[in-house]
Amino acid sequence: MEVFRAIHRRLLPPDSAVGWTPYLWLVYLSFFFFKYFYVRPGALELVLVAVTIAVFLVLYFNGYWKSGWRLVPNIAGLVLLGALWAPTNFGASVFFIFAAASAAHVGPLRRAAVAIALVVGSGMAVAATLQPSPMYWVPLLLVGTLIGVIGIYDADKQRRNAALRLSQDEVRQLAQVAERERISRDLHDLLGHTLSVITLKAELAARLLERDPARAEAEIRGVEQVSRAALAQVREAVAGMRTRGLAGELEHARVALKAAAVELATDPALPALPPATEATLAMVLREAVTNVIRHSQARNCRVSFSAEPDAVVLEVQDDGRGGGHVEGGGIAGMRSRLAAAGGRLEISSGHGTRVRAWMPA
Repeated sequence: MEVFRAIHRRLLPPDSAVGWTPYLWLVYLSFFFFKYFYVRPGALELVLVAVTIAVFLVLYFNGYWKSGWRLVPNIAGLVLLGALWAPTNFGASVFFIFAAASAAHVGPLRRAAVAIALVVGSGMAVAATLQPSPMYWVPLLLVGTLIGVIGIYDADKQRRNAALRLSQDEVRQLAQVAERERISRDLHDLLGHTLSVITLKAELAARLLERDPARAEAEIRGVEQVSRAALAQVREAVAGMRTRGLAGELEHARVALKAAAVELATDPALPALPPATEATLAMVLREAVTNVIRHSQARNCRVSFSAEPDAVVLEVQDDGRGGGHVEGGGIAGMRSRLAAAGGRLEISSGHGTRVRAWMPA
């Protein structure tokens, strides 16, 4: 299976949203071979067929790496294959159908519609001059036009999804900047006052060291207490304890998933948790939902909570493409945050991906 995934990564771009469907569309290529069910080809024709299929596959899969005007050479190559085989093989009209599907991605609606019309029109011109058989031009006209229209809709959806992902990335970056500014303000507010108190107490202890050792010792102990309190406050600020909580994070996830056409199902009620545990699980939920939107190509996502004897468990399950997952900075961040709080993370992939996070009860 890993061999097929490696080939898949070579044939299609890694960020492609089409998944494995390009291989499904190759079933239309059977039109080209229909002739050979009742006519046995000669040796030369077999060689030409093999060369044609090789050229077609290069043009077909290479087209998934391109968009806009860069697709024109691929479309022209497919049209040329359909025209060259037209006199001897009525199934060659399938190359015009593939060309119409590619033409849907050359640009916005109007440009794509013109490109599809040119492809279908050139196919009909070839039919009129080289292959007038209805077996050639009827599929070209009907299926080519239908595939082109569907392709326009699909291309427009992909553009809108790309714009949505871009806006989400921008919102995420703005949120990160705002969070850094918040932590900076919190640290300034916390440390500015606390360090002033520590300085005053340390100066007072130094002056009292010879005159009143007992009071000096008390001031030094006060410095220790203030510094410990400041350390706890700094850790709280850096850890981002002042988050919107699980309820707010879950509502944010619902809106983001809906924008990505993913249906969210959740437990009817959220558990009551300590602030530290809730903040850590909210961070895990946010990162897990982000991965569902960006990588899974899922249609459904479920968020659930369960209680174990010594832990509370957050589970995020999607029905996306699953498979092997690469642990980037987000997953590494989840693991480190959970580990620091005594929790752990488990990620499993099969039919979809399941993320489970344990936190001490």
